[in-house]
Amino acid sequence: MPTPTAPAPAARLARTWIHWRRGRDLPVTSAAHGVEDANRRFLLYGVLPLWVVPGVADWWMHRRTRIEETSGARESAVHALMMTEAGVPVAVGLLAKINPLVLSVMGGAAVAHGATALYDVSFATGRREVRPVEQHIHSFLEVLPLTAMAFVACLHPEAVRATLRGGPGPDDWKLLPKERPLPARYLAALAATISVGVALPYAEEMKRCLRARRTRRAA
Repeated sequence: MPTPTAPAPAARLARTWIHWRRGRDLPVTSAAHGVEDANRRFLLYGVLPLWVVPGVADWWMHRRTRIEETSGARESAVHALMMTEAGVPVAVGLLAKINPLVLSVMGGAAVAHGATALYDVSFATGRREVRPVEQHIHSFLEVLPLTAMAFVACLHPEAVRATLRGGPGPDDWKLLPKERPLPARYLAALAATISVGVALPYAEEMKRCLRARRTRRAA
């Protein structure tokens, strides 16, 4: 009688994500009891939701300087790229276990985001007015990814040490769900905040830019 074969690593990993909410939720709404709780609450209820504020302000500055008539869809596409570079590590950090793989994704995304932001400003300044207020808004958008990563590192020093050692553990380079997931209500509220405050405004910006480009080509 043939012996059953063990599931492939990819199949085992997929199975862990199918039941990713099996563990007890991590409590983040109760009063803080110590530095770790305070840091976690400030990251989840301060840094991440307030990230939307400079994003909306930046969108408004693009609208005031009529991005659709100047730098157009190309700059708007760069904004979409930067949102992806910021959104992917945020999603991974909220859902996955913090390990060397996740920290490396966060660090790489932060470097890519900074490089893209530099290109964005260089491209825009030659085509539309980038006012000092907008440049100051950019400073918040550039530092917040690093701030969020710093909080994550402080909350998970063991993962930082493992990363510095090259990730020697068997699960250090696997994308695993959190053992204690964040509450579904919090994740849903944050997703709604990002959708309303980031995704919708910048989708509207891209729509305006594409419409203006079609109008110019038709003229």
